[in-house]
Amino acid sequence: MAPGDDIWAVSTRGLPAVPRPPSAARVAVERYVPVAAPAGASAADCPSATRGGGRRWERSDIDALFLEQERPLVVFIHGNRYDHADARQQGVLLAARMAECCPGTAPAQTVIFSWPSEQQGILLRDGRAKLDRARADAHYLAWFLGRIAPTRPVAIVGYSFGAVVSLGALDDLASGLGVSEPDGTPWTDREGRTHLVLVAPAVRCDCLAARGPHREAALCIDRLSLVINSEDEALRFFPLLERDVRVQALGEVGMPRRWLPPGVEFTTTNAAPIIGRQHSFLPYLGSNTLTRRICTGAGEGLDGVPATAEMAGPAAGPRQPAAADAGFAATALSRTSSAQ
Repeated sequence: MAPGDDIWAVSTRGLPAVPRPPSAARVAVERYVPVAAPAGASAADCPSATRGGGRRWERSDIDALFLEQERPLVVFIHGNRYDHADARQQGVLLAARMAECCPGTAPAQTVIFSWPSEQQGILLRDGRAKLDRARADAHYLAWFLGRIAPTRPVAIVGYSFGAVVSLGALDDLASGLGVSEPDGTPWTDREGRTHLVLVAPAVRCDCLAARGPHREAALCIDRLSLVINSEDEALRFFPLLERDVRVQALGEVGMPRRWLPPGVEFTTTNAAPIIGRQHSFLPYLGSNTLTRRICTGAGEGLDGVPATAEMAGPAAGPRQPAAADAGFAATALSRTSSAQ
């Protein structure tokens, strides 16, 4: 199978919000399959055989998706105000860009995690509702990731609210929730590498701090590639989403390396000079520079080949929580408060 060809979609649209990872979930599964025209037929006779590069989406099931567990897995989680077609389209584009940017790596299986984020009402009310839903769908993602063999390398790419889904799922897995039996290997002890790429993440900037809400997620990863945008127009309104704590978005201000456990590789890229004030995933994939950051962060070294020196963190060792450091979070909170 050629790189970028094995693409699936797993959808939780239509499922209820859940407070914890379910024991089973009736997710909708689709596979992006080639369409062959009948012998002697022209493109005019069979337009579906040529549309989208001669491929179409076909219903499948979760068992078929997990039939092969040796190759690396890339999971893409989109942001807010996506319908299912948009999510699939951008996931397919990401898979193609991954294949272009990481030609020396083993061909990966790509899964588009499609969660219910269609636009509903005005921006602020919609954002608050989707933040709650993203937190609920983190439990579905934990259920999905918990079915993966502990030796299989996994890269997670979360855009905007996709970061909330990603980090919440890793929190569950760090606590042993969502891990399937009989394997039952805690995600923190798995052999396969885990790379996390967050693009313009719409999540609290202190989320991975020693007292942050997603601090346990850092124990599950071997690499964090952070792509922020200090000029992002939408992320400026993130402090208004949570009434109790008004803190800036990680995707706007970033975070310090010291919040991660020793041995976790870490890079930060500020996309503002390229993206400007836009809040959309497509411009990131339209930039060769940013695409390379995203795709190498996800795929380089995932199959065991050592990462470049740029990606390397401190000497690897057991995953341990980072030391407490409230300085950066306090700065972000004070900046937010002064802006009100």
